[in-house]
Amino acid sequence: MSRHVPRIDKVVATADDAVADIPDGASLAVGGFGLCGIPSDLIAAVHRRGTTNLAVVSNNCGVDGYGLGVLLGDHRIRRTTSSYVGENKEFARQFLSGELEVELVPQGTLAERLRAGGCGIPAFFTPAGVGTQVGDGGLPWRYDDQGNVVVSSPQKHRRTFSTFGDERDYIMEEAIVTDFALVRAWKGDRYGNLVFHESARNFNPLCATAGRITIAEVEQLVEPGEFGPDVIHTPGIFVRRVVIASAEKRIERRTVRVKQEVAP
Repeated sequence: MSRHVPRIDKVVATADDAVADIPDGASLAVGGFGLCGIPSDLIAAVHRRGTTNLAVVSNNCGVDGYGLGVLLGDHRIRRTTSSYVGENKEFARQFLSGELEVELVPQGTLAERLRAGGCGIPAFFTPAGVGTQVGDGGLPWRYDDQGNVVVSSPQKHRRTFSTFGDERDYIMEEAIVTDFALVRAWKGDRYGNLVFHESARNFNPLCATAGRITIAEVEQLVEPGEFGPDVIHTPGIFVRRVVIASAEKRIERRTVRVKQEVAP
């Protein structure tokens, strides 16, 4: 006797439909590294919808005029948790003028906080940041318009372990779980299974598991079964919606050298 398996089609028609229920004040985990692998279509859809007062967790905040930089430029982001923000002049201006709250996190710690959130691990210990303001507290999170620190990072729980043969101090970092996650994948099927391409994988799988509702834009939509389980990077159980992405991709910074004349 055959058993009927219900079809679970998570594909939605447009990026605007996919983000229609993201409310003001939501927290978002957003994949990408620089402009590599960013969910640019979904970010643009959030911008078109007018959603504001967002708390964003992402390695960086795009660049001026593209990616998360579009939301930032219109003051739609109130807080970011990031590890690198050096490519965005508007980001620096808002932070230093008291318009934006910023939690800077060591890059590996940020990755592990997202991974822990997706795995249901509430916190973990790491040596990264011991003996610095990351662990001791006092790292500026928000300034006022006069340049005074009005919100700073708290001191983190510190503990000594000898697990690896010598006693070392570690600080406790809490997991990150967000209301929504926006990611971009190379391929995805209708069940939400995702495959990322090379360096565009970066923070995308981590963000995908850390979001309570994960929305993926995919460059290629395939039918279930077209790639085997060993190929899948993010299982469909973590993904709520899938939308076909546009072909647009931008390079964050292009460096070229002057062409040298070759002697005959």
